[in-house]
Amino acid sequence: MRTLDYPYRFSGLGRTAVTDRDDHIRDLIEQVLFTAPGERVMRPDFGAGLLALVFEPNSSTLAAATQMLVQSSLQLHLSHLIAVQAVDVINDDATLRIEVSYIVLLDRSLHQASFTAPGGSQ
Repeated sequence: MRTLDYPYRFSGLGRTAVTDRDDHIRDLIEQVLFTAPGERVMRPDFGAGLLALVFEPNSSTLAAATQMLVQSSLQLHLSHLIAVQAVDVINDDATLRIEVSYIVLLDRSLHQASFTAPGGSQ
């Protein structure tokens, strides 16, 4: 299965870039994490809004809240494609690193993806 790549771009042939299923699911996870609620037309509840955390002080409290936010957003919006196994949030100085372990429901394969959100100072 080939789908449009995210972010939208052109391939070396000048056509719309496409990607495979596993990369497409990773792209969908990234869209859920970094889309702010209310940003999508006709889907006001879509997204986790991690970019809003740029203005929050980076702490263990922020990491715990982010973990719950990510887990619930992924279950709400992508439960028809994946089963979230674990979400780990690591705060490193001025960034939050989010690691998501999930199972693709179509073939029951286990995958891990890592995302970085900029954070404020401590």
